[in-house]
Amino acid sequence: MKKEDKKEVIFITGNEDKFREFGEIIKSFKLIRENIDLPEIQATPEEIVKEKAKLACKMIGKSCFVDDTSLCFNDWNGLPGPYIKFSIKYMGAEKLAKTLLANSKDVTAKAITSIGYCEPGKEPVCIQGITEGKITMPRGNKNFKKGWDSIFIPNGSDKTNGEMEPQEKHKYSQRTKAIRLFEKFLEGNK
Repeated sequence: MKKEDKKEVIFITGNEDKFREFGEIIKSFKLIRENIDLPEIQATPEEIVKEKAKLACKMIGKSCFVDDTSLCFNDWNGLPGPYIKFSIKYMGAEKLAKTLLANSKDVTAKAITSIGYCEPGKEPVCIQGITEGKITMPRGNKNFKKGWDSIFIPNGSDKTNGEMEPQEKHKYSQRTKAIRLFEKFLEGNK
């Protein structure tokens, strides 16, 4: 099947790195980007993506999807979770990791990518990919210059996400897992 023959799926994101990463992984559909800034409610990862997908679908009048990634520290009952971006922005990865490592016996964490998909006139759905791992002091920054990739080591690896080349990271990535499940979902809804 030629790329132009593939069904299009609209991804609502302003993040070029995220769009590039999704494009590297999605093979069954043609990815189209819409750059719309959506408000984000304070809620669970599932509730956040469902609400954003519903709002985006209403705004553009077409089926579309959004994503959100959480980093959940097990010793902190899942926090910072969907608020990891703001935790890194205000604390920095090093201070956040140092705080967890100094004050917790359990340094395990879950990285969760939640994809919210909505079709006009339907309720949104949430699909999640989860990668278990642990927190360490920052190491590497191959994938992104900022964010939490440098402090998360996925189970089965001795490297942080930030030390991995993109193809290696995709093998462990919660985003890859979520995208694979999302592709299967879309293929079932053709």
